[in-house]
Amino acid sequence: MTGADSRCLVLRLAGPVQSWGGGSMFNRRETLTEPTKSGLIGLLAAAEGRRRADPIEDLLALTFGVRTDQPGTLLRDYHTVSDYRGRPLPSAAVTAKGLQKLTSPAKYTHVTERFYLQDAVFVVAVAAPEPVLTTLVDAIRAPAFPLALGRRSCPPTQPLLLTPDDESGRPLWPGDVLDVLTAVPWAAGAAQIDRLAALRPQPRTVDLPVTVDDPHGEDVRMDLPTTFDPRTRAFSSRRVHQTWVHLPPPYDLVDLDDDAGGTGSSHDPFALLGW
Repeated sequence: MTGADSRCLVLRLAGPVQSWGGGSMFNRRETLTEPTKSGLIGLLAAAEGRRRADPIEDLLALTFGVRTDQPGTLLRDYHTVSDYRGRPLPSAAVTAKGLQKLTSPAKYTHVTERFYLQDAVFVVAVAAPEPVLTTLVDAIRAPAFPLALGRRSCPPTQPLLLTPDDESGRPLWPGDVLDVLTAVPWAAGAAQIDRLAALRPQPRTVDLPVTVDDPHGEDVRMDLPTTFDPRTRAFSSRRVHQTWVHLPPPYDLVDLDDDAGGTGSSHDPFALLGW
């Protein structure tokens, strides 16, 4: 659907930490700088109560757009893993019956690294036929399984579902993905807003990066799951288009000529150098 018939579901993904893994595995699990389509589909599947082996083909057809409202900072977490029963840890090798072999010589502690985004905020628009989106809204409001931002240890904060601030009372936003990501107000935290408002000169717009599903897009992401079944889990590629949206600032603009701090337009940065 396009134009006036388009509708989108909008999510605000925020929490103390979130982690959106790409191709990392084994003892080093990294995070990408924005949510993956695999992670987003997994969140919706969990809300609907789907098991890992259940079909997800209908969710793969959803169109996603991700706006980075607050990029957050990278957090490295140091882990050690051991068996609470005091047994040696299993190795990557398997027996003829497909059972994991124990480490040899016996290894009782394994060191791993986990990377997270802390204090990040993303706004996600999901486009689909309205009956599909209505079903997803109901699932998000009363999820069957706990929802997570990439990993189970990363629960989202509220509000998760963003609805239009109008008299219709409808939970869906009119327009296509890019239109909606241009219409949803900036969802960053208060500290981020205060930092931007304190800059001199103040930004006249809030410029936010956006990644949108696009079959003709210039970039390729390898994060489209074919199934979540752990025995046959695999991924395929998708194309995306990257652009920017420009939102009005959520603060009162300061006239530099009247700024009490004395940082008006007459400021000459070269005067200190004697030029």
